[in-house]
Amino acid sequence: MQREDFRCFQRIEVRWAEVDAQKIVFNAHYLMYADVAVTSYWRQLALPYESSFAALGGELFVKKASTTYHASATLGDVLDVGIRCIRQGNTSLQFEAGIFRGLQLLNTVELVYVFADAATQQPKPVPQALRDVLTAFEEGRSVVSLRSGSWNDLGRDAERLRMAVFVQEQGVPREIEIDEFDTVARHAVVFNGLQQPIATGRLVSDSPGVGRIGRMAVDRSVRGGRWGRMVLDSLIEASRQRGDQEVVLHAQRHAQPFYSRAGFTPVGEPYEEAGIPHITMKKVFTP
Repeated sequence: MQREDFRCFQRIEVRWAEVDAQKIVFNAHYLMYADVAVTSYWRQLALPYESSFAALGGELFVKKASTTYHASATLGDVLDVGIRCIRQGNTSLQFEAGIFRGLQLLNTVELVYVFADAATQQPKPVPQALRDVLTAFEEGRSVVSLRSGSWNDLGRDAERLRMAVFVQEQGVPREIEIDEFDTVARHAVVFNGLQQPIATGRLVSDSPGVGRIGRMAVDRSVRGGRWGRMVLDSLIEASRQRGDQEVVLHAQRHAQPFYSRAGFTPVGEPYEEAGIPHITMKKVFTP
């Protein structure tokens, strides 16, 4: 087993609570590391676990979990846990985890899950939609699609995400969140392999030659999976293509590094908007 066998990794630093008196990781924690990596795997597949499996009509239940020990992890080690789906059965999925310290393989974990009815726990065939997503990911193909269009085209899906993120999660009043700009904006929505919306944003005109990106929202279960950046890049390019000289946005302060990595720079002083700290940021298009 090699690092290059895996497309999905979860980085974990060994903590004091996970080691024995010799500062060696207690054997049961390797299963925990693999389970954390499985969570990252669903994020990389753009599948919010709860809503996705509800849509699929079942749950995954662990049938088998085994470990093979090659070498010991110790306190302070930084581990990279690779995870992959290596077999799809009729009602089961087999995953394999490789726990690495640098290039050294420390531990191999095998996990077998059975897809079953959530209430009765009776096995059911793995849905084709899930099979397709797993196959696409392991083959290096995209597991999402991005659509761009009007509020009439995408409003229902964009609103669903924005209600969950801004209204329910952040406490923004609904009457502020849905405004008059939605009907004239260009919207972008990323859909996963089950056709569920997982990320959205919009582009409006602030003034001639100036675009404004806003209402950027990503389903909390799949944050960190690059889906927000996909929406942002799409809206930046749409602004550029229509001839804008620059594009601005009102960034929540905690998200400032995310926008900085996309080439936006702060303008002016921080302020509050809907009770949340913000800062205006700008990206100028070069000729």
